[in-house]
Amino acid sequence: MSNTIQKLYELGQSVWCDNLSRKLIDSGELQRLVDLGVTGVTSNPAIFMKAITGSDDYDAAIERALAGGCNDVLAIYEKLVLPDIADAADILRPVYDKTDGADGYVSLEVNPKLAFDTEGTIAEGRRLFAELGRPNVMIKVPATPEGIPAVETLIGEGVNVNVTLIFSIAMHEKVMAAYLAGLGRLVASGNDASRVASVASFFVSRLDTLVDKLLGEKGGSATALCGKAAVANAKLAFARFAEVFDASGSFGELSAKGARVQRPLWASTSTKNPSYPDTLYVDPLIGAHTVNTMPPNTLEATLDHGTAANTVEGDVEEARALFASLAEAGVDLAAVTDQLLGEGVDVFIKAFDELLANVSQKQTALRTAS
Repeated sequence: MSNTIQKLYELGQSVWCDNLSRKLIDSGELQRLVDLGVTGVTSNPAIFMKAITGSDDYDAAIERALAGGCNDVLAIYEKLVLPDIADAADILRPVYDKTDGADGYVSLEVNPKLAFDTEGTIAEGRRLFAELGRPNVMIKVPATPEGIPAVETLIGEGVNVNVTLIFSIAMHEKVMAAYLAGLGRLVASGNDASRVASVASFFVSRLDTLVDKLLGEKGGSATALCGKAAVANAKLAFARFAEVFDASGSFGELSAKGARVQRPLWASTSTKNPSYPDTLYVDPLIGAHTVNTMPPNTLEATLDHGTAANTVEGDVEEARALFASLAEAGVDLAAVTDQLLGEGVDVFIKAFDELLANVSQKQTALRTAS
């Protein structure tokens, strides 16, 4: 019998795992998840920070780097992370091949300190994609004003891109426009549009966390709106995605040349408020041409008691009405999403700095011990 993840796939939604570590690979756990129906993996600086600082699984790799004369902390970091990405991509390669490139991707984020550096992001995206040398790797680029032109350039060069840290409908519009412009450049240069893929990572739970806080401060009837903004935001994003990538519209010409849609990917889907259902950001957002990247606890909850039905296309008018109610309650969603983007970049930079500091400490300790 098929499990919930496989049933979601039958409905057109891919389930990816929002976690990666050497232990996940070497223990066979990642292969087990793929066997269950997981068709992709996402990573970020916070995930690698926890993996590397929270274990000694990478000490041998640090020792090898030192023995080889590598002393640069950033270079050592890549010697730890790139093999994880490469090995995960190899595990998922059969999925990529079976789906003819529609699925089976592993995402690696560019240095988060490049979030506001267009040219730096482009250069690093090119380099990492080339060094990994696998067609089922996606380079994660943040949806900052400086990241958007980098998305267009990288897509135009045939680099798969996961556009991350999207919180607002307005930014999602810019992300989709950059993807389409990149596809146009790719086709104009005579390249095969079917060999490039992209997802738009729309962050979900963090919106509820901040909006609920604001509603709680207002008190009274405003609190009745708690726990609803994130799903409504995602449903409106999907509705706009469906309009933009309608084959009968301007995307049709690109589609005829093999171009793929840029799938919305629901990110940050673990439930932060323990009083909310643990599949709150899974069950209402199921539909064709979507991805849900789940941390382990959400993935297990979905397997245990998740639902399988096409739900993302419904309640669009209700979502618009909710946004109107939030505005009436004094919640400025544009300000909220701007704040979340800034905080998201800061969180990844902090995690990256902590990771590099830990690698440096291990580097010193191992050199002293030898």
